[in-house]
Amino acid sequence: MSLKSNPGLDPKEIEQLKKECKEAGKKFVYFEDELNDEPDNVEEFVHVQFVGEYNGQEAIFDAVIYSLRLHYNSIVYETAERQAMKSFPLYVPVENRDETYTANEAMDEEVELFITELIEEIEENEEIKLSEHLEVDEDFEFGIGLEVCLNVEEVNDRVVTKFVDDYLSGNFKLDPTLYSFKTEAED
Repeated sequence: MSLKSNPGLDPKEIEQLKKECKEAGKKFVYFEDELNDEPDNVEEFVHVQFVGEYNGQEAIFDAVIYSLRLHYNSIVYETAERQAMKSFPLYVPVENRDETYTANEAMDEEVELFITELIEEIEENEEIKLSEHLEVDEDFEFGIGLEVCLNVEEVNDRVVTKFVDDYLSGNFKLDPTLYSFKTEAED
């Protein structure tokens, strides 16, 4: 999509978002979607929109902001799942199952246990290390897409406000340090 035909650059849309931000008393508004409604993701993931300047023109930024721990857990799980699929070639990940899939609960249970063991091993050996990152998507369907991964315990109003303020002022800096995490044992 060219920037010229992007509705997130339309002055009417921009004015509407500015109005919503003013009503909310913030420089951003939370974008309600299915991920924001998940209780497990509330603290580690948010979807917001705000107005700023991009390449010399006003634009709506559509940003997903999530914790480095959430990103790390996702990458570790995907890595463990890929390794498990090599040991269990008949295993079909849940997201790849369709109406032709035949359930095999015994294998699923065995693979889940194997994945858990692989995750523990990956974490113990600190095989994966990640740093904060920011990705900008000019070809986003509405405005300029931002994917922001921050090393914070939770993504709350304070974190989002600081990010938006720093980003809009040109003072946003990523922490290049590589981190790994360990899963906290549940009681």
